[in-house]
Amino acid sequence: MSLSMFTADGDQLVPTDIARSMWSRDQMHGVAVSGALARALEQHLQGLGRDDLVPTRYRVDLFKAARMEPCTVTVEEVRQGPRLCLLDATLVQGEVRVARASCLFLLPTENPSGRAWEPSERTGPPPLDVVPVSDEPRVPFFASDSPWSQDFAAHQNAGRKRTWQAGLPVVEGERPTPFQVVAAVADATSMVVNWGTEGVQYINTDIDLAIARLPEGLEIGFAAFDRVEVDGLAVGSATVFDRRGPVGVASVTALANAKRPVDFEQVRYDDDGTRHAT
Repeated sequence: MSLSMFTADGDQLVPTDIARSMWSRDQMHGVAVSGALARALEQHLQGLGRDDLVPTRYRVDLFKAARMEPCTVTVEEVRQGPRLCLLDATLVQGEVRVARASCLFLLPTENPSGRAWEPSERTGPPPLDVVPVSDEPRVPFFASDSPWSQDFAAHQNAGRKRTWQAGLPVVEGERPTPFQVVAAVADATSMVVNWGTEGVQYINTDIDLAIARLPEGLEIGFAAFDRVEVDGLAVGSATVFDRRGPVGVASVTALANAKRPVDFEQVRYDDDGTRHAT
């Protein structure tokens, strides 16, 4: 099985089996959708020759289920100036828009001399003896009321969750960039904030990511920070970190989907992307 989420066919991206969502066999998961959008935004910025800017705010609206069908991504320049560039991207299948994203790229300079509040304790990556450093794709690790492991069933509990993942290539034959990795894996924010005792019973409608720097390498972590659930609506946030330290924050807004939950007690994965029913 290909570990890339898409193959390229001219301007079209064709989803591979690893892009398939657990919500439906004919639906792409948000990791693939977000990865495709981030790749297009980053490539457009490179085409503008703006390698002086870095991505800082990235937002995705997942307003229609993306099917397991070819798609294209178009990018529009909203504003460009000496210290910023704002781009919009739209993912289209046929003539139908299924998702959109915007990304604000800013110019790094230097920190001011004043001091402001920062948390005294931060979430860190899993221990090296449990999860050695690797940029190779592998089954995500989770920690909750149970310690770090790749055993999904062990983490189907009400504990506060963390995940550590190595990003998948967005397109076959292309090495993913750190931005593509953090933007794609940001969809996992919904798992760390909405995964409970009966599986994932909420489906996220968006992804919001704000980062102060790009992650180092292709490994990235997300840890649940806050969550509010009222009348079938849930909002949650997560801290984003790599092995060096904090990177930024992510959040999702989600709708109840309790009639069709994703039950991780019924599935396990191999590092080659194979899914097994248990």
